[in-house]
This record gives sequence, structure tokens and C-alpha cells, in this order.
Amino acid sequence: MRGSAVPVGGRTAVTLVLTSVVGLLAFTWPLLVDAGAVLSDATAAPLVLGVVLAGVLAVVLVGLSDGGLDVKAIAVLGLLSALGAVLRPLAAGTAGVETVFFLLILGGRVFGPGFGFVLGSTTLFASALLTGGVGPWLPFQMLGASWIGLGAGLLPRRPRGGAELALLAAYAVVAALLFGLVMNLSFWPFQLGLGTGLSFVAGGALGENLGRFLTYSVATSLGWDVGRAVTTAAGVLMLGRPVLATLRRASARARFGEPEALFEAVPRTVGKPLA
Repeated sequence: MRGSAVPVGGRTAVTLVLTSVVGLLAFTWPLLVDAGAVLSDATAAPLVLGVVLAGVLAVVLVGLSDGGLDVKAIAVLGLLSALGAVLRPLAAGTAGVETVFFLLILGGRVFGPGFGFVLGSTTLFASALLTGGVGPWLPFQMLGASWIGLGAGLLPRRPRGGAELALLAAYAVVAALLFGLVMNLSFWPFQLGLGTGLSFVAGGALGENLGRFLTYSVATSLGWDVGRAVTTAAGVLMLGRPVLATLRRASARARFGEPEALFEAVPRTVGKPLA
């Protein structure tokens, strides 16, 4: 993608696809185990963290080796990650209000899917370090946030103005609801234990377990997920226009992937007599 802060060539695209497929398996593997298998959230979390970190590092290294990822892109990534890390604690955990996802969506929209994928992980990781929120849930949150930034970068590029804001707001609602579902899936098999009507049944039919999972999600977290969806969409609609304009100006000035013009500030004196 030309002009992207992290250009998505063939190798980067393969890296993103492989990381996402392995990450999806990390969320859904309890649904595939046989009856009697031992399930452990503490075992799964380090594996997911390894997948996320490997994917992020692979995207960055491929971008560096291809010559598309430069110091300007890294600087923008660091700035937006730090801003997101500061924004997230302002309301995270309060009635489902989420104050950082709109930034991931707008950043992915302007700087491309590769940048959005890396931004999601770095932002959630920095936020966890800032607030002491490091735990088994963090790798899953990082991967979910990376998918949000990645998806925003893959949206159709043509819409602008009000149509673009409507597209991003609709995407924000869908992404926020799906984030809640995958986060529930990451801990639901381990949380309730056995013997309840909503418990995970190891080795049970896929349709049965999905039905139990959806019932669990509606009963326990739908209100929070809707709150996240509404606040994220509202953030996009209220702040989207000025933030998009600011990010696009920064992208235009940075000219990602292009070498700096070392002498563009030097006045032209060739052919003129010296005073």
C-alpha cells in the first residue's frame, strides 16, 4: 500500500495472515479439544503472548528489510502508542466505556493495516505497563486490538467526509462488539468450572458449546460491549474529522518510505554572482 507507514508487500501480508490465523486458533482451541483434556488459562496466555510478539516483530523486521519502515514511522508509532496508553486509563472498565479504540481505528485508517496491527499491540502493552494491568488477559487484548487496527486499515479507501465518518463509526460498533466476544472466549472455558448451564463442555459438540458461549456473553457482558461500541463510535463521530486531518497532514509531511530531501532548505545560488 503506497504511502502506508508500514507498507504491506507480499511478505508482510503473509506475516499478518499467519499471525492472525495462529491467533484465532489461540482463542478457539478449547472448542477443539477432546473430552477429558486439561484446560489451563495460565498455559494458553504465554503462548498467545509469544504469537503476538512474534507477529509484531515480524511485521516490523519485514518492513525494515523492505526499506519501507523508517525512523519517521517508528516515531509516529511511538507517539500514538504513548497517547493511547495515556487515554485508556481515563475510562477503561467504567460501564464499558473505552477511550482508546477510536485512536486505533483512525490510526489504522490513515497509516495502513500494517501500522494499525502494530499500533494495537504496542498501545495495549504500554497501557498495561502504565496501569499495572499485566496479566493472562493482556496477550489476548493485544491481539484483539491489533485486529481492530488492521481491519481499519483494510476498509475501502475511497469514502471521504461524512461518508467516511459513517463508515468508520459503523466499523467501530462491529469491532467493539467482536472484541468483547473474543475476549470472553479467551477466559470463558476456564471461568465457570463444570456443572452449570453456561459452562464449557470439553469434547462437546461445537454447536452446543457455541450456544452456551453466546448465552454466557449475553448474560454477563453484552451491556459492557454495547457501551464500548457506543463510546467508540461516538469518539469517531465527534473527533474523527480533526484527528483524521491531523494524522493525514503528518503522513503527508513524513512521506513514508521516501528519502529526506537533504538540501531542500538550501537557497538556490547556482548561476548567481556572489555578493
